[in-house]
Amino acid sequence: QEQLVESGGGLVQPGGSLRLSCAASGGTFSTYIMGWFRQAPGKERELIATITRNGDSTWFADSVKGRFTISRDNADTTMYLQIDNLKPEDTAVYYCNRVINRSGFGFWGQGTQVTVSS
Repeated sequence: QEQLVESGGGLVQPGGSLRLSCAASGGTFSTYIMGWFRQAPGKERELIATITRNGDSTWFADSVKGRFTISRDNADTTMYLQIDNLKPEDTAVYYCNRVINRSGFGFWGQGTQVTVSS
């Protein structure tokens, strides 16, 4: 079973930046399309970014396009999400996972909380 550990969240002001990390272990990280998801209070979890196995193609939801950057390091089995120009509506728990048909697969990690507030 693959373990996924998200980190890097925190409390930031609007316009600030964060870099989230997703450390994977116990699986074949480099063989999967990976993605970042987020779940705001009272909302369903949504897919916000994906990256292909070799990192040559990425996708972003309209809500984050232009502000978020996804990357992966297969050697270190780690994926990153650089978030710039944070907005209050970005407040959510952020998760990483394998992506199949725009959905997460298998067990989820605990996520990392991002709170954007003045």
